[in-house]
Amino acid sequence: MSDQNDGADQRGGQPQQPQQPPYGQPSYGQPTPPPYGQQSPPPYGQQPPYGQPAPPPYGQQPGYGLPSYAQPSYGQPPQGSPSGPGGSVPLWAPLYGAGPVVAVKRFFLKYADFTGRASRSEYWWVVLANTVLYFVLGIVGFLAGLPGSTTDYDGTLEPGPGFIPFGFVFAILFFGTIVPFLSLGARRLHDIDLSGWLLLINLVPYLGGFVIFILSLLGPKPGGARFDRPRA
Repeated sequence: MSDQNDGADQRGGQPQQPQQPPYGQPSYGQPTPPPYGQQSPPPYGQQPPYGQPAPPPYGQQPGYGLPSYAQPSYGQPPQGSPSGPGGSVPLWAPLYGAGPVVAVKRFFLKYADFTGRASRSEYWWVVLANTVLYFVLGIVGFLAGLPGSTTDYDGTLEPGPGFIPFGFVFAILFFGTIVPFLSLGARRLHDIDLSGWLLLINLVPYLGGFVIFILSLLGPKPGGARFDRPRA
């Protein structure tokens, strides 16, 4: 008791207080406070506060200039896609996520335009519509040509007179869509940053068509923007 009283008397009658660390420095074993105006990260395994971006997984770094939640997904259009009045995509630019009606409309509006790019949706909706049209016309034309049809000595079926109108329709459809299909294929290759002259691979039997089919399935590449020709 006397030792404790002596210590208190030597310090003005007040018990000795533990020393506090300088302002801004944590005590031993305590976490370092964040800079002024910034929030400290949540403990490991807990969700961040509402409205705050989640930190990247352990051992991974977010993309340069983009937080982890803003990374584009695979197959999505590149950042900064052009837009016209009202947010619409201009005709000279590729339209990602196009519907079937819009894709067919742009197909005819860009009838002989070999510049610019075409998205996968623009390309494949037109291919699908063309395939369905040929299939339906073929079935109806076959049924219309059954009356009066004949069979050659080699087994070939010669359709009757009812098939003649459908034959004209097939010819008009085929020759009328050669140029727009070539331009669409060239723009699809541009979208993956390849030259439209690669369509000449189609001249190679079987293999050429297969190569073009595989290339048309690929997603867009930012380098394809070099083929764009912006117009007012």
